[in-house]
Amino acid sequence: MKKGSPHPNFDQTLEILRAHTFAVARYPGVSGGLLVSHKGVGAVLVPPRRAEDPEGAPAAYAIRPGILVNGEVARLLDRGYQKFIKTSQYELPATASQLQAIHAFSEELTQLIGAISLYNESLGTTSDVYRYDRLMGREAAEAAPAQPWDEASEQACELTDGH
Repeated sequence: MKKGSPHPNFDQTLEILRAHTFAVARYPGVSGGLLVSHKGVGAVLVPPRRAEDPEGAPAAYAIRPGILVNGEVARLLDRGYQKFIKTSQYELPATASQLQAIHAFSEELTQLIGAISLYNESLGTTSDVYRYDRLMGREAAEAAPAQPWDEASEQACELTDGH
């Protein structure tokens, strides 16, 4: 560890992870990223930018924890009624055991790298993306109705009332 810093540096953090049976390997999709995996779950870590947070954790997520599918870290997609494991090629329904594995991996990794543990994340698995099918397309729906206090609305009322 560096003098004056309570946290180990990035390389020391990787050694700590290896000592706890995590596999560490280069990840080709992210510049300087390292795939950290354990029991079929993985995340991609990069060294943090010290200018932003000099006393922060020694590693930052480039890709949040997810199930490994063909060497790729899958994202967790929430569609409201079910969670899905999504990769660049596949979208599969997530099982309870996969969600439990992601949660356990996230908790252990957060503790080992010295990151901040957030309350809502410690309650259960959080998704990377939320896409509710009943909300799809609402953003491009019809224009909002005119309000009586708008000028354009007042003129339309005058024309229809004959005043």
